[in-house]
Amino acid sequence: MSHPILTEMQSKIKKTVDHTLHEFSSIHTGKATPSMVESVMVEAYGSTMRLKECAAISTPDARMIQIQPWDVSLAKAIEKGIQMANLGFNPIVDGKLIRIPLPDMSRERRQEFVKVAHKLAEEGRVHVRNVRRDAMDSLKKADALSEDECKRHEKVVQSMTDDAIKDINQHLAHKEQELLAV
Repeated sequence: MSHPILTEMQSKIKKTVDHTLHEFSSIHTGKATPSMVESVMVEAYGSTMRLKECAAISTPDARMIQIQPWDVSLAKAIEKGIQMANLGFNPIVDGKLIRIPLPDMSRERRQEFVKVAHKLAEEGRVHVRNVRRDAMDSLKKADALSEDECKRHEKVVQSMTDDAIKDINQHLAHKEQELLAV
């Protein structure tokens, strides 16, 4: 694992897998998590910013997300941002707080989320394969490598790719199970 191409590939694959897992965490499973709304864009102070940059997000219980804006005047903008994000939530402004009760999920809605998870997983796998392709191209172009070293490094590249795809598939299976559990 000493070659710079392999080191760079490993870091790119790790970022790809981490991004895919973060995307999985934003899928609504019926249990409230702050990550469901933290990336919602809000019009504040003449610009657009993420919700997590202008409010504290918490989950007082498994069926409720609570948002406390740092500036109370942003409550209406936050409510509008959540509605515009089209997440299927109906925020309730309650004085200084915004509460989002999570609706019960129907079987059809759960199936939709499973399809979204599969799509996100496939995007992650495609990106991992693109990183593999780039690393293979770089290895073939590297003049300092002998043919044997190149073949050995290609096996390592394939092994890292297989491990990353296996990791994404395991997390997809876990997420699918979590989504379909009633």
